[in-house]
Amino acid sequence: MTTRRAGVPPAALAADAVLGANQAFYEAFNARDAAAMERLWSAEAPVICVHPGWNPLTTREEILASFAAILANPEAPQLECEDPEPLLHGDVAFVVCHERVEGALLACVNAFRLEDGVWRMILHQAGPVGEEPTRRPAFSFRSRRIH
Repeated sequence: MTTRRAGVPPAALAADAVLGANQAFYEAFNARDAAAMERLWSAEAPVICVHPGWNPLTTREEILASFAAILANPEAPQLECEDPEPLLHGDVAFVVCHERVEGALLACVNAFRLEDGVWRMILHQAGPVGEEPTRRPAFSFRSRRIH
């Protein structure tokens, strides 16, 4: 839940909360915690997941089943999220980042929707990229807000 701290702009609080939700996704994946993964995904909004090389999954049940299978696999890799950049628009937020998976680099977009004060995942899409990205400057909520 996002609470207002004195002197901190609301956009900065929302960006911090979205980045926290994004980090929770990677923590759940790396801990192989299917219950935590289930709590992250929206039960109210349409959801989409496109794992690298997979066709799109468009129901919560399909998505949770896919993660349950992946997380139950002892050979499943660890994911490292790099350079997450939040983009906010009302009660929807996107996080553009890169994932490092066993040395391979993937471009990734995660989207979240604010539901009862909690950012819930509505989209995860990742796919390979051909080259290392140019390092982006550190995140600044002022320059990353969608209008």
